[in-house]
Amino acid sequence: MRIALPPAISAQAFAGRDAAAPVIALAGETMGTTWSVRFARPPHVDPQAVRAAIVARLDGLVREMSHWQADSLLSRFNRAAAGQWIALPPDFAQVMAEGLAIAERSGGAFDPSIGRIVNLWGFGPVAAPHPPSGDGIDAALASAGWHRLAYDAPARRLRQPGGTMLDLSGIAKGHAVDAVADLLHASGIRHALVEIGGELVGRGVRPDGDPWWVDLEVPPGLDVAPLRIALHGLAVATSGDYRRGAHTLDPRTGRPIAHGTVSVSVLHDSALRADAWATALTVLHPEEAMALATREAIAARLLIVADGETRERVTPALAAMLED
Repeated sequence: MRIALPPAISAQAFAGRDAAAPVIALAGETMGTTWSVRFARPPHVDPQAVRAAIVARLDGLVREMSHWQADSLLSRFNRAAAGQWIALPPDFAQVMAEGLAIAERSGGAFDPSIGRIVNLWGFGPVAAPHPPSGDGIDAALASAGWHRLAYDAPARRLRQPGGTMLDLSGIAKGHAVDAVADLLHASGIRHALVEIGGELVGRGVRPDGDPWWVDLEVPPGLDVAPLRIALHGLAVATSGDYRRGAHTLDPRTGRPIAHGTVSVSVLHDSALRADAWATALTVLHPEEAMALATREAIAARLLIVADGETRERVTPALAAMLED
């Protein structure tokens, strides 16, 4: 078993742990998937109150950023007239600011403006009866492109350039993981593991002093050596087509990827960034992905299937975390 350790370990986390604290498990559904939380319970914390707060927080994020709900703020932006500025609440604003920055740094491999392309392929709220035509893809691409979006950070507002549809499914879930972890911290819970749809963040340590251990996902049928992560002040997100079939679209071409990458796992300081970077690295050709991850110091593992063989690529940042 290979072990990956965080670059830094918090002495404060160990000083504040309670070895006798019970570990509470909560779970539910959100964003078309499931969520789960495990935390070391401080004496003053009511688990049912925590659960209610989590549900309310997640429901609020869905109302802002869901492309499945017609009355969400995202859907209202998608219907807005050309030139209209839309005021964004803090969560939506953070997701857009981070998303546009990663879009630029990835050369458009991550792009929050491809909602029309996603819908065209039937990966959105409405199923498509058949694959789109080349003309249809070209038309959808003409209305997409992160560079068309004008974001006014000081005023927290976003301009609809005309016909552009947002799809934040490659970043909003990661932000939700961070948001729940921050909610727990604000409630006095310092030691927790938060998961939504397979994306996780770990804060503090378990009552026994161990970190929150998580094994990186491996698609079924692939022969890959296990890799266990100590999620202590770290988040991990995995992107790939092995769960829901081929659904990863290249925002630059409007078409599904076809270069053999089946899974990318990214470790980062936040689940939001891990989520978006995992999406971008999955889109890119493996050599391009490795070069970008090396340049950006991103800890990632790529699983590639070529000619019937599985290859694992580990970026330098992740290799530095592996225990000798």
